[in-house]
Amino acid sequence: MTKKITKPKRAVISADCKSIDAVYDILARDLGLPAHFGRNLDALYDTLTGDVEGPFVVVVEDAPRLKKALGAKGAVLIGVFEDVARARRDATIMYGLGGRR
Repeated sequence: MTKKITKPKRAVISADCKSIDAVYDILARDLGLPAHFGRNLDALYDTLTGDVEGPFVVVVEDAPRLKKALGAKGAVLIGVFEDVARARRDATIMYGLGGRR
């Protein structure tokens, strides 16, 4: 019996995002977040760890710039992504231009 290889869904979070709602919109579109997603950071964690079928990849292009643009929610968002990656073996968080954090 051969194992089916599934191409991961991929969401790219640009540092040009100026609001947390813009991030939610990207994740909803690219990862297929359910209609009941509550559009807050606690709900994002719950949705990414329980409702979204994997595998998936979230690419954060420039984490320092994104965190600056989103203020306090930016740091929490990065923390949510890292917690999701620890909780799921089929979730990957990648960091681009601006380094890891």
